[in-house]
Amino acid sequence: MLTAPIRDNEEARLQTLRNLNVLDTAAEERFDRITRLAKRLFSVSICLVSLVDENRQWFKSCQGLVATETPRDISFCGHAIHHDGPFVINDASADPRFSDNPLVTQAPHIRFYTGHPLTMPNGMRVGTLCIIDDKPREFGEEDQVALKDLAEMVVSELVSIQQTTLDELTGISNRRGFEVLANQAMATWDRNNVGSCLVFFDLDFFKEINDSHGHDAGDRALKSFANLLTQEFRDSDVIARFGGDEFLVLFCECNDGHVTFALERFKRALKMHNATSNEPFELAYSVGFASRKAKQELDVIQYLELADKEMYQVKALHHHER
Repeated sequence: MLTAPIRDNEEARLQTLRNLNVLDTAAEERFDRITRLAKRLFSVSICLVSLVDENRQWFKSCQGLVATETPRDISFCGHAIHHDGPFVINDASADPRFSDNPLVTQAPHIRFYTGHPLTMPNGMRVGTLCIIDDKPREFGEEDQVALKDLAEMVVSELVSIQQTTLDELTGISNRRGFEVLANQAMATWDRNNVGSCLVFFDLDFFKEINDSHGHDAGDRALKSFANLLTQEFRDSDVIARFGGDEFLVLFCECNDGHVTFALERFKRALKMHNATSNEPFELAYSVGFASRKAKQELDVIQYLELADKEMYQVKALHHHER
């Protein structure tokens, strides 16, 4: 069996996939409509929107199959993402690369497979729109053009999700994106019996920066702060701009010592940034945090309220001291 290969651009490809904020989210009609259409159009038994993650392929939309994911190493889509156009297997049982693949020898007994890569605007291929049947068949040029059109519709939907969950100015998650990612992360941590911590940052003197130096300077301040957050916190942390001059970081395995250490490191990085920056202003912030034990009855909105309240108490104290 030929294992699905991994190429040199894998890190950038995975980053593009994760930035879509779509892995492990619920089924959506916008994708199901396309897979239903493709299944009917090509008269196949299975149609999937498959996203190729680090060790698995995960199905955002799935017609004709019960599974929600399969291992990447045996996946056909893991091969298809390395092609510009459709990757066509007319009869997998007669193809030495796939004839002994468990997806061929066992259910769903793949014979025919065609996957068209989902190519994002930056050129990275995050997955495929694929059609599968348990009977061998041909797949002509007209069919390939039709599948390409449908794959481009899937890409448009993925891009539109990203646009509604990312903050345009800073490139990190917005409030909506944060809620999606936080719900996923908390569900995973609950399953693994891991607690978490939510840190709420508020930029100090942001209005003064705008008033004294103009809105372009204000935008630069927000971008710089967002960049510092992404540099100093881990890839596994959920980082977002909550709105205006407020930012969030949600991380797991937290105890007070871990939080204190992470915030001290961030404070040093900010101090270094201010010392080396050519800006006519310095960045400063107030911070509050809340923690959540595993499986605690505390949803994302309540969690946000707790951290927000804590941060405003700190901010009020700052103003009182000024």
